[in-house]
Amino acid sequence: MLAVTWRSVENTRQVIERTRELTDRPFAVNLVLDEATIRHPTDEHLEACLDAGAPIISLSFGDPAPHVEQVHAADATLLASVGTAAEARAAEDAGVDVVVAQGWEAGGHVQSEVATMPLVPRVADAVDVPVVAAGGISDGRGVAAVLALGADGAWLGTRFVATEEANVARAYRDRVIDADEAETFYGELFDGGWQGTPHRVLRNSTVEAWETQGCPVPGERPGEGEEVGRYPNGQPVERYGDDIPVGGMEGDLEAMALYAGQSAGGVDEIQSAETAVTELVEETRTTIGALHRA
Repeated sequence: MLAVTWRSVENTRQVIERTRELTDRPFAVNLVLDEATIRHPTDEHLEACLDAGAPIISLSFGDPAPHVEQVHAADATLLASVGTAAEARAAEDAGVDVVVAQGWEAGGHVQSEVATMPLVPRVADAVDVPVVAAGGISDGRGVAAVLALGADGAWLGTRFVATEEANVARAYRDRVIDADEAETFYGELFDGGWQGTPHRVLRNSTVEAWETQGCPVPGERPGEGEEVGRYPNGQPVERYGDDIPVGGMEGDLEAMALYAGQSAGGVDEIQSAETAVTELVEETRTTIGALHRA
């Protein structure tokens, strides 16, 4: 899954073309629809994705209906993230091919107020299209669990932050593998660049300083406006920004938004993406097999 919402249209084309050079397997790109954060008109950005050959499009934080025809005209598959059964039905009625039921445990920006376990069966019962479960899944046991709940597949994010190929700073990976299930913070604190949308991050010095000061409102938060990091091109990142520490950044990276789900407690080593996928498949098969024998 390539997150391209905040990339330029030209860079979006480049990363999709590069991905196609690296694999002949299916892959997806994700576009956020919320106008509070997008940098380019969605139709224009979506056209670039499709022209570059993205076979699967994932849309989130908005109504997918206006974009269904455009995606299907390019013979691409359309996924839409939902947080309730009602949203799932609306997405199916609009013509999406797959719904992604994202539970409250998820890392990053969170679309649902419902946990994965009660959400997935509700969504699975509500629609006839395939359902992918997301949020709080770190291993094959979690994959087997959501399959038992009615999902057709699972979407993992935090597990892959801790892979060698992830374009994130080593400090970010280390925090993920050191965290337990209770070390996340859910709120709207890192709102620079995307206001009004709750998200889940690992607790860090920025969160703790804000809580120590009594959780003041924006404009009165400790260290607001301070530079905590810089991109390799020199672009600064301010405290409370929604930027993550990517590879090549310099600064107080621990103070930035360290998006991670409650599943971080189940991620305890840095692996290659290949190893992670292999383990997930083997663990899922083992878990399902054990249930059959029980």
